[in-house]
Amino acid sequence: MAFKKHVVDDLVMLVNLSESGITENLKKRHANDLIYTNIGPVLVAVNPYKFIDQFGEEVIEAYCGRYVFEMPPHIFAVAESSYRTMVTEHENQCIIISGESGAGKTEASKHIMKYIAGVAGSESSKVQRIKDMILQSNPLLEAFGNAKTLRNNNSSRFGKYMELQFNYSGEPIGARITNYLLEKVRPLLLVVGLLE
Repeated sequence: MAFKKHVVDDLVMLVNLSESGITENLKKRHANDLIYTNIGPVLVAVNPYKFIDQFGEEVIEAYCGRYVFEMPPHIFAVAESSYRTMVTEHENQCIIISGESGAGKTEASKHIMKYIAGVAGSESSKVQRIKDMILQSNPLLEAFGNAKTLRNNNSSRFGKYMELQFNYSGEPIGARITNYLLEKVRPLLLVVGLLE
């Protein structure tokens, strides 16, 4: 593909490291369904607003055991790096997902949980039960706290701190999710033209 000559995986490597250079690189990558771009150790994700098949089992397998610099930018690379550092160095890890409404924060957290569930621990029935509970908890929480907005049909109205808990071997043993209410007032009447 000819476009690859003009884009970089890591914005630090841009020749024109300016706002216009960064924006142009992100636009070109997005136009080619390359929604992830690194900027040093930070992953930038641009919501594609469509289904992109980049999150299947074969992609999980491709990123498993690989270093961030060995693979193209991806949310799975971040999850792999964090999980492997936790397992090998026995240090707690934190992944911060930030962005404006509709940016894809909830989807990013689902992909991270899916990846970790796919690579973490053994296949024992107890471990599998914990993985299933972690993956299935998110839709339940969303059912109680999401609302339709101008930019997002399923916008979270709360912040979440999700703590995945592991034993010394890297097997998931539990999770804790703390919700932070972001809006205290919910409109009762629809303003004419608001959602049109």
